[in-house]
Amino acid sequence: MKRVWTTIAGATALLTAALAPLSAAAQPGEFYAGKTLTIIVNLAAGGTVDTFVRSFVPYLKKHIPGDPNIVVQNMPGAGGLLATNYLMEKAARDGLTITYGPWDPLAQALGNQGLRARYEQFEYLGGTSDIRVNYARTDSIPGGLKKPADIAKAKDIAVGALNNTDISGLVAHLSLNVLGVPHKFVTGYRGGQDIFLAMQRGEIQLHNTSIGTFRTRSGNFIKSGEGMGIAYLVVVNKDGSFERNKLITEMPAFPELYKEVYGKMPSGPDFDALNWLIQQFGDLAFVGLAPPDTPPQALAALRKGFEGAVNDPAFAEWALKRNGIPYEFVTVERGKAVFKSLAEVSPQVLTTVKATIEAAGK
Repeated sequence: MKRVWTTIAGATALLTAALAPLSAAAQPGEFYAGKTLTIIVNLAAGGTVDTFVRSFVPYLKKHIPGDPNIVVQNMPGAGGLLATNYLMEKAARDGLTITYGPWDPLAQALGNQGLRARYEQFEYLGGTSDIRVNYARTDSIPGGLKKPADIAKAKDIAVGALNNTDISGLVAHLSLNVLGVPHKFVTGYRGGQDIFLAMQRGEIQLHNTSIGTFRTRSGNFIKSGEGMGIAYLVVVNKDGSFERNKLITEMPAFPELYKEVYGKMPSGPDFDALNWLIQQFGDLAFVGLAPPDTPPQALAALRKGFEGAVNDPAFAEWALKRNGIPYEFVTVERGKAVFKSLAEVSPQVLTTVKATIEAAGK
């Protein structure tokens, strides 16, 4: 009998040891207690992306089990890719360093050598969708813009961007291509704040940004009459339908703008490329990433934190007050699907995007 109990005790010990990792993984609260989490922002300090991340941090801290101290570090460069490469190549894989901010689907889809990783190699933590808008200086045409559709009368205006593959710049660039507006592409800015200052100085006449940034940073510029919202960008389905946003009333949706100018819905290679970019960037605008091999306990805690923060009623109230529109949480499953879709883009769209980038660089 003694031998039987010894055997049972041994089996129990083995079972307990086997279940220990599962128990630990199920209790992410223990991981971050007393630790500091560094969030790297891939754009310059003081811009709207940096401001948004710093405003988001208290909600994230609240929902990460263990209540870690959180430090925000800016790492601008290479159009945001410097921070992405750092996370893959140099950041410790201990759960204490992550990135949060815009991502660059074009860099991966086009095989940009500046991106030395693939997004699906990272651990996806959570993200938010966004709505992009084009806005312009009202002196973009002689006599001034009186309504958004007047932008179609512009000649040789300048669009600002970080670099030739900056999606904000490219969607503005393609929008003007679709509208048939002659323009040039001005790159080399370090962030959206720099581009906005260039807009104020009159160096550029049109910029693409988020609806939140348009209503906050650009708000006084618009109210003064110096600027005007041109169109917010929406995905157009294969049947020609699209979803209007009832919370955006200061400008038309891009298909409505085009129809006012030309009397029909937009179409053609440039529009197909624009539509794909809108889908990529709108579905997943801001993304939280951790390095590969991040400890499971850390991943569980971080993912719980991101989901809880974005869905926090207090954060939704803050976003609604700031932007007039709440943020939508992009789940792990959906985010990974967006990353995977980069390999499924049509060759024609990629050819058009490449041609647009080459033209922008001239």
